[in-house]
Amino acid sequence: MENLQDTQGNDFVFSLKRTCLDENYYPSDQTRLTTNFANLARGTNRWQNLHNALNMINNRFNSLAHVNNPKGDRYHVQLEILTITMRIDDRKGLNDLPMMEVLKTNIFDRKTGQQIEGVAGNNFSSYVRDYDFSVLLTEHNKDKPIFTVPENFGDLHDKLYKCFVNSQTYKDHFKTSPIICLSVSGNKSYTRTEYHNAVLGFEYLQDQYSLTDEYFSKMGLKVRYFMPPNAVAPMAFYHSGDLLCDYTDFGLISSISTMETFQKIYRPEIYNANSAAGKIFKPSLKNEDYSLTRVEYDRLERSRLAVEQGKYAEQHFIKPYQNVLEQWSANFKL
Repeated sequence: MENLQDTQGNDFVFSLKRTCLDENYYPSDQTRLTTNFANLARGTNRWQNLHNALNMINNRFNSLAHVNNPKGDRYHVQLEILTITMRIDDRKGLNDLPMMEVLKTNIFDRKTGQQIEGVAGNNFSSYVRDYDFSVLLTEHNKDKPIFTVPENFGDLHDKLYKCFVNSQTYKDHFKTSPIICLSVSGNKSYTRTEYHNAVLGFEYLQDQYSLTDEYFSKMGLKVRYFMPPNAVAPMAFYHSGDLLCDYTDFGLISSISTMETFQKIYRPEIYNANSAAGKIFKPSLKNEDYSLTRVEYDRLERSRLAVEQGKYAEQHFIKPYQNVLEQWSANFKL
C-alpha cells in the first residue's frame, strides 16, 4: 500500500510515500538498502527474517503494555515505511531526489478494534547523513594524524531536516515531532541516575557528548538516555520538545519495542547481552557474553552500503546542486 503527497516548502517540494512493512515487504529500487528493514528483507530467508523481527516487536510491546492485557497479545504494532523525496525546482520538473526514510508506528487494539497513533522517526536514515559521516568525514581526515570535523559539518542536513518537519506535508500526516532512537555510543560511559519513568525506565547520563549528539543537536534535537523495563542496556532518544510529556505511553512503547528489537538484531553484544547494564555502563561490541536472535544480518555489508549510498548522495545530490544548496542554506529561515 503506497500513498504520495507533495508539499511546497522553502522553495523545495517534498513527496512522502507510505509502504506497509510486513512479512511480504520487498524493498523497492528507491529504498536505501542500509535501512534496517531493507536489510532484513533480502536473501532466501527474507520472509522468516521479517516474521521473526515483527514477532519480537509485538511481544516486546505487549510486555510493556501489560495493563488489562493478561495474555500478552492484546496489541499489534503496524509499521509503515515513510520515504521522503525532495524536488529542487518543481518548475523544471526535476526528478525527486531521495532524502530520508523512517518508520512510523501505529497500534491496533484487538480488544476494542481501535487504531492508536504511534510515533514517526524510528530507524531514521538519510542519504545526506550517509554522505556526511561515510564520505565527507572520512575524506577530511584521510592521512591526518589528529581527527577533526569539517567546518559547517551537518549544517545542510540540519536545515533539510528542519525544512521537512516544519513543512505542510509533515503537519498533514503527523501529530507529534519525530523520536529518533539510536544505540548508545561504544566509546562513551553512561551512569544510571535515580530518576525512573514508568515507561522509559531508568535514566542514564552520558559522560560527554558524541559527534552524533552534536550532529542531531544541529537538527534541533535533544538527547536523553533511558533503559526501559527488562532491557539490558540504555538507548538514546533524540527528540524536540518534551520527551516525557509530548508523547503518549503507547507512542513511547511502540518506539521502544521497535528500536530495541532492531538493536538486538544489529548490536546483540550490547542489546541482547546476557547481563544487564550496571550503574556505570560502557557498551562494547567486543562483549562475548550475548545471545543471537533468529534473524540473519550482515553488519559488514551494511557498513559497505552506507559508503556506497553516501557516494550516491554526493554524485546525484551534493555535487550537481552544490550552488543551489549553498544559496538555499545561507538564506534558510523557519
